[in-house]
Amino acid sequence: MLKLILLCCILCIIISVSVTLVVLKKKYDRRLSDFQDSVLKKQRDEVQNIYQTMRAWRHDYHNHIQSIKAMLSMGKGEELDCYLDNLEKDLDSIDIAIRTGNVGLDAILSSKVSIARKNNIEVNCTAKVPGELKITDVHLCAIVGNLMDNAIEACEKIPVEPNATRSASRFIRIYIGLFKNQLYISITNSTNRRKRLRVTELVTSKIGEHGFGLRRIDKLVDKYDGYVNRKNEPGVFATEIMLPL
Repeated sequence: MLKLILLCCILCIIISVSVTLVVLKKKYDRRLSDFQDSVLKKQRDEVQNIYQTMRAWRHDYHNHIQSIKAMLSMGKGEELDCYLDNLEKDLDSIDIAIRTGNVGLDAILSSKVSIARKNNIEVNCTAKVPGELKITDVHLCAIVGNLMDNAIEACEKIPVEPNATRSASRFIRIYIGLFKNQLYISITNSTNRRKRLRVTELVTSKIGEHGFGLRRIDKLVDKYDGYVNRKNEPGVFATEIMLPL
């Protein structure tokens, strides 16, 4: 009788554990699916952002050509020279493309910086990487992309004054370069948090997309024997990453 009761208890435990594992797996799969959907949406929005920028340039280019043709037909050489000089200055001022020495990183940074600025976020970016890296372009872009996504969303939670083109309290500072023979990545952003949290508390409080993004960064850095340091102070959050070359 005792053996039968013990067997029943063991069976109940096995069933309970099995059910719990199934529920947890379904929950994880659902969160993973939501995260993947969110990533796809971000990629779609970024492509749309680039497309809209290209359309605006195309429209302006058409108008400039019409103006140049008109000046040529009227023989206004001096006015044309002045117009072309001003056009050249305008083109220099709207060139936000970031050139790091890595095509993939150029694309992800240019896209994220463009999105940040359109959301009234002041961005300062200095980035230069060597031609050969131990980390793959895909993984490097995944790390930087996740860091920028988190930084942008943190800034978006900070209110902006009405009719303001930029908010002094919304900022992202990016530095990527060589330091002590390693690839150094530093991204600092403003936040609306007014009290200091332990980094472990901050990471574990992130759920859904943010949680997957942070864990994705940690796993990739660990894969290349790198180092992650997060600093959380009132109003500011910073992440530093060191990756061996």
